Amino acid sequence: MTPAMQVLMRDIARLWDTAADALYDAGDPGPATAALATDVSWTELPTGAGGHGRDAVVAHLAALAAARPSGLTRTRVSRTVDVRRVVDEIRVGFTHDRELPWLVPGLAPTGRAAEVLAVQLVRVRQGRIDEVRTLWDVTGLRSVLDG
Repeated sequence: MTPAMQVLMRDIARLWDTAADALYDAGDPGPATAALATDVSWTELPTGAGGHGRDAVVAHLAALAAARPSGLTRTRVSRTVDVRRVVDEIRVGFTHDRELPWLVPGLAPTGRAAEVLAVQLVRVRQGRIDEVRTLWDVTGLRSVLDG
C-alpha cells in the first residue's frame, strides 16, 4: 500500500467520523450535510428511510437529528477502510423516549433502555459522501422494546 493510499484512507475515515459524530452525538446535521455529494443516497435498512439526492438526504438528516433519543451512545465494534469506503460495525444504546420513524416506525415510545447493532457502509467519491447504508438489527431491537 502506498503512502498516498494511506493518506486517502485516513481522510475518508476522518470525513465520516466528523459527519457521524456531529449527527449522532451532537444532533447537528451540518457537518454531514456539508460533506454530501450532489447525487448522494442515504438508506436506513430495513425501514427504507433516507433519500436519494442532496435535498432528500438533507431533509432525512434533519429529521434524524430532531428525533435523536436520549442517552444516545455509539461504540465502534470494528472498522474496515479502503480508498473508497468506510464500513463500521457499531453498537448504539439509547432510551426509547420518542418515536424513531427512521428505525422502528409506528412504535410508540416505551421508555426502555435499548441497544442495537448496526453496520454502516459509507462510500466516498472525490472527497464527498456519496452513499450511506445503515443496516440496523431491528429484530433484536424490537424484542427488547416490545418485551
